[in-house]
Amino acid sequence: MTNSLPFPQAWGRQWQWQDELVSYVICPAESSPAMTPSEPEAVILVHGFGACKEHWRHTIAPLATQHTIFALDLLGFGASSKPRARLKDEPEERGSCRYGIDLWATQVVAFIASEVKMPVTLIGNSIGGVVALRIAQLLEEAGQPAMRVVLVDCAQRAIDDKRLDEQPQLRKFGRPLLKGLIRQRWLTRLLFSQLSQPGVIRRVLGAAYPSGANVDDQLVAALVQPTQLPGAAEAFHGFANLFNDRLAPDILENLQTPVNIIWGEMDPWEPVSEARRWSAFSCVQSLDVLPGLGHCPHDEAPERVNQILLKILNQDSE
Repeated sequence: MTNSLPFPQAWGRQWQWQDELVSYVICPAESSPAMTPSEPEAVILVHGFGACKEHWRHTIAPLATQHTIFALDLLGFGASSKPRARLKDEPEERGSCRYGIDLWATQVVAFIASEVKMPVTLIGNSIGGVVALRIAQLLEEAGQPAMRVVLVDCAQRAIDDKRLDEQPQLRKFGRPLLKGLIRQRWLTRLLFSQLSQPGVIRRVLGAAYPSGANVDDQLVAALVQPTQLPGAAEAFHGFANLFNDRLAPDILENLQTPVNIIWGEMDPWEPVSEARRWSAFSCVQSLDVLPGLGHCPHDEAPERVNQILLKILNQDSE
């Protein structure tokens, strides 16, 4: 963690998991004894693809006025280890891993058991939303369900093979060629080197944050710095080859844990119409659609999103 980012050094820690290092921050609740819930509860923040714990820079402190907050870097991102990617049909190799929803969910479940040791609320943005749902599913199966899940512009994974029938005919026809090309490590490394340029990241953020608010040098630095670390291209290689992984609706269909949804109405990648369809699942308690905001409303307009999050977190005490 660098001093230019808004987390005090006292918050930053490392945890070892499966011979890899996981970077995380913890911000203990600041509430008075009168405000502290009788049963301690933690909030776990799960970032999206290409992001890191610093993407919650405007979320942690406001929520920590009443709750203990954990934000961690998923394996392959931020300051966590970046092992070599192993694709589905490739032989096992020491020090490699299969990047995907199950890896990251298993990582966070183990983290909760080792470092948190209290009931949790899971908040996930983008692909972190699918990870949060899978975590909740695993916790239910273990008989230790989460308090709730909050999805912030959850990834819909339109490119997944299970959604191929929804794609235009040309994309269906070209899928085998795409899969063959993207397996080539030289190609994904080349793509990664281009996409991780500061100017490109700033342009992508401009699309993700349609209001333009909070697209600043601090954010660009937080996203660029991890891409310069050894092995950084490996998570991209693994993720780019995830053509058959978990889909949010498949988990929502049978999930018992309460789910709340927050969505930027102008998200350029994840249509809010899909979020409205998800509202029909019995586990979904609420949907807050935010006009004028995009894919990362928690960072684009934190004052609006934090108010919603605190209301959701405190609803059990009302």
